Amino acid sequence: METAIPTTEISDNFTTKPTIFPRSGYSILAFLMFLNAAFSIFNNLLVILVTMKYPQLRNPINIFILNLSFSDLLMTLCGTTIVISTNYHGYFYLGEKFCIFQGFAVNYFGIVSLWSLTILAFERYNVVCEPVGALKLSTQRGYQGLTFIWLFCLIWAIAPLLGWSSYGPEGVQTSCSIGWEERSWSNYSYLITYFLTCFVIPVAIIGFSYGSILCSLHKLNRKIEEQGGRTNKEEEFRVVVMVLFMVIAFLVCWLPYTIFALIVVINPTLYIPPLAATLPTYFAKTSPVYNPIIYIFLNKQFRHCAVLCLTCGHIDLSVPEEDGPSMIVPTEIQAATKNNQVTPA
Repeated sequence: METAIPTTEISDNFTTKPTIFPRSGYSILAFLMFLNAAFSIFNNLLVILVTMKYPQLRNPINIFILNLSFSDLLMTLCGTTIVISTNYHGYFYLGEKFCIFQGFAVNYFGIVSLWSLTILAFERYNVVCEPVGALKLSTQRGYQGLTFIWLFCLIWAIAPLLGWSSYGPEGVQTSCSIGWEERSWSNYSYLITYFLTCFVIPVAIIGFSYGSILCSLHKLNRKIEEQGGRTNKEEEFRVVVMVLFMVIAFLVCWLPYTIFALIVVINPTLYIPPLAATLPTYFAKTSPVYNPIIYIFLNKQFRHCAVLCLTCGHIDLSVPEEDGPSMIVPTEIQAATKNNQVTPA
C-alpha cells in the first residue's frame, strides 16, 4: 500500500486514482452509503408525503419538522448518492467542479438540518415552558424562522466559495467537504467561527430548551404529588429517554466535526489518517436516516397518519384521546396548545 497522498495534490488532479484505502474498503463504504441513501430517501419522502397529505400535521411547529426532512433529503441526494458512485470507483472521478458542488451542498443542507433541529427545540420549549408565548406561534412566524435558517446557513456555505476556507477532497478522497486539512489562517478563522455558530450555539439552545422541558415536567409532577394527586412516572421516564436520544443523535452527527476542527486549529502539524479525516462527514451523512425516526416517527399522531398512508387507509391505529398534544406538553397548557402544536410522543 502506498503512502497517503496529500489532499492538496489530489485536488489538483482528480483523474489520479489514489491507493489510500484498500479496494475492499472502498466497496464496503459504497455498500454502507447505499443502505444509508435508501433508508434516508424512503424515510424523508414518507415524512414529506404524509405531512402534505394530512392537514392536521400542517401546523406552525411542524413547519420545522417538514423543513428538516426536506433538507435531509437534499443532503442525501446531493451527497450520499454521489459518494456511493465515487466509492465504487475508488476515487472522486467527477472532477473538481463537481467536488466543490458536493462539498457546498452537503455543508449547506447539513447546517440547515442542524439549525432546523435547534429552532424546533426552542419552539418546543416555548410550547411547554412559555404557554403565553406559544399562543403567539403562527404560520407567519414559522416561515420567518425558515427564512432565517436558510439565509443564515447560506452565509456559511458560500463563505468557502469566496475564499474563506475552501471545498475539496477529504480523507480517503471519495467525498468532498470543507478543506479541514488546509493549513492557513483563513481556514483556521473559518473553522473557529464555524465551531461557535454551528455547534456551540445550537448545543446551548438545544440543551437549555430540552433541559427546561424536563424541569418543567418534573416540577409539575411534584406539584401534583404534593396536592395528593397521582403522576405517571413511566411517562416522565419516556420523556427523559426521548430527550436523551435527541441530544445523543445530535452529538453523534456533529461532535466529530467539532473535534476534527479543533484538532486542526490547535495542532496544525498533527498528521490525521485519511480514514479518520473521512469519519466526520460520514457521521453527518447518517443523520438523514435517524432524524425522521427520532423526531417524527416516534410521534403518535404522525405515526398513525403514516400507517394510514402506507396501507391506503386499511389500518387505523388512532384513538380519540390522541388527537390532542403529546406527552411532553404538561396538562396545564394542553388546552392552549391542542390545536397549535405537535410535539414528540
